[in-house]
Amino acid sequence: MASSLHSNNTQICPNPTALNGGSAADGNSQISKKPRLYADPPPLFTPSDIMSEFSHHDPAVARINNGSFGCCPSSVLSAQNQLQLQWLRQPDNFYFNQLQPKIIQSRTIIKDIINADHVDEVSIVDNATTAAAIVLQPIAWGFAEGKFCRGDAAVMLHYAYGAVKKSVEAYVTRAGGYVIEVPLPFPVSSADEIVKEFRQALRRGKQNGRKVRLAVIDHVTSMPTVVIPVKELVTICREEGVDQVFVDAAHGIGCVDVDMKQIGADFYTSNLHKWFFCPPSVAFLYCKKSTNNSDLHHPVVSHEYGNGLAIESAWIGTRDYSSYLVVPKVLEFINRFEGGIEGIKKRNHEYVVEMGQMLVKAWGTRLGCPPEMCSSMVMVGLPACLGISSDHDALELRTCLRDKFGVEVPIYYGPPKDGEEGGVVTGYARISYQVYNKVEDYYKFRDAINQLVDNAFTCASLPIS
Repeated sequence: MASSLHSNNTQICPNPTALNGGSAADGNSQISKKPRLYADPPPLFTPSDIMSEFSHHDPAVARINNGSFGCCPSSVLSAQNQLQLQWLRQPDNFYFNQLQPKIIQSRTIIKDIINADHVDEVSIVDNATTAAAIVLQPIAWGFAEGKFCRGDAAVMLHYAYGAVKKSVEAYVTRAGGYVIEVPLPFPVSSADEIVKEFRQALRRGKQNGRKVRLAVIDHVTSMPTVVIPVKELVTICREEGVDQVFVDAAHGIGCVDVDMKQIGADFYTSNLHKWFFCPPSVAFLYCKKSTNNSDLHHPVVSHEYGNGLAIESAWIGTRDYSSYLVVPKVLEFINRFEGGIEGIKKRNHEYVVEMGQMLVKAWGTRLGCPPEMCSSMVMVGLPACLGISSDHDALELRTCLRDKFGVEVPIYYGPPKDGEEGGVVTGYARISYQVYNKVEDYYKFRDAINQLVDNAFTCASLPIS
């Protein structure tokens, strides 16, 4: 297995296809339709080039948790630093002559990558949580202004990201809306299980004459991580008369297929700092042009209020906008890999599944979902003898792995189902794979868990904090 991963890593190289402008729908490859950023294709990345790009990472840590905070290569950090210095050197000139054109350039690149119809459909914001607030604000106003009836519903997945759940509570529940969480099984065996539960939840939301005003759908859930069949769920929303559909894809771009025409949602957001190599923090929010977006506003009100969401988001007061501006440099970096973003995404998926299968074989456990429902992350069952019996245990085990073994990986606690007894796997690790990872990172994790098992460790032995 080590040899297969190493041989694949040595073949990493950029997509030499010319970036020749035009719509992504004009051909089979979206990436090949991007604006050309250089006259000739840049040299292919070598393994040593990649090591150099991420040499700022702590070499003592097996960093198999790209999903939480992402990563940013040195060349992009250098470009960001130059932009910051340009601002500091002459901020007035940068503000009046450079900032907005550079933001439009970034938005245009994103528009092409996600196959949107128009650049006006793309806004750049700080993160997916900000995007959620933008989408949820009009829902709260709809209740407050009497456009919606008290008890009209919003539907979201039980495994929705915690910050988004809090946002729904703040904007929808507080305004008088009824929130329905879609229960999802875990481990999950097939997408059909998710589709069935989602359809039933929508019908519950429509009981007693109520209307479902908004469906919030994850593209890739965070913990536990599973790829959600978003296209099917959006189609069901249209069939069931849901007013608007918002896809929260914090892990979307660079991790799964992101095509606005195929997905068909009203709103779609994805962080650019998780799997797209931007520095933190930056995200895009897509707002379908046919949707009534006149009430969409950035939650930070500044001078551009009322000029459209994309313009409002491009200036929310004096701050560092450099993470918004490095998208062209990121695209240049990405296209030094064979197949561009599509090639990176495919290899990351293959490698993380391979490493996940290696780990479950070593521990006699199972993956949390079939490989086809994994992205660049996968849930790996941990040995039941570790005695993970609470969220607290999961957090303390994660701390132990970081502090004692130099392994950074999130741990998830899934309580046993009714009727299940001892020996059941209740702990799962969410492993990620990104271009800087090596097979040794996963062997280090495997060996750390094996050492704990050999030493008869259980979470009950961890100090109470």
